[in-house]
Amino acid sequence: MESPWPRTLEEFNQYGKGFLFGYLGMAFTKVEADEVIAHIPLQQHHSGWHGTLHAGTLFALADSCAGYGCVKSLPQGASGFTTIETKNNFLAMTNAGVIRCVATPVHKGRTTQVWDAVVSSADEGKELCYYRCTQLILWPR
Repeated sequence: MESPWPRTLEEFNQYGKGFLFGYLGMAFTKVEADEVIAHIPLQQHHSGWHGTLHAGTLFALADSCAGYGCVKSLPQGASGFTTIETKNNFLAMTNAGVIRCVATPVHKGRTTQVWDAVVSSADEGKELCYYRCTQLILWPR
């Protein structure tokens, strides 16, 4: 049976159009089973009312990178995944430029995966957020 999931970098970037990935302007430059890299050029809609970057933008980028990594490394026969836990540590903030995320797996098992991601300011070189998630692998019934 043909997988419903994207396989190539181009397919992953197209897959997000019309969804949160596309609306936030995420661009993926690497989607592999052991590393996912993406960035967002910041605009006003990425900020809160007070003019600083909204924490949800950081979370969405990290969560999306981990999710794409999980999709890329699903065990054969799995039908998908769902995130069952996340944690963020916000370290710093930026208001302009480009934010970049690198996600890597900590554990890739048959029933769960754990991914870490670091979001940083591509322009300032400072780390903004550490993210970790646990994903439950789904299997056909």
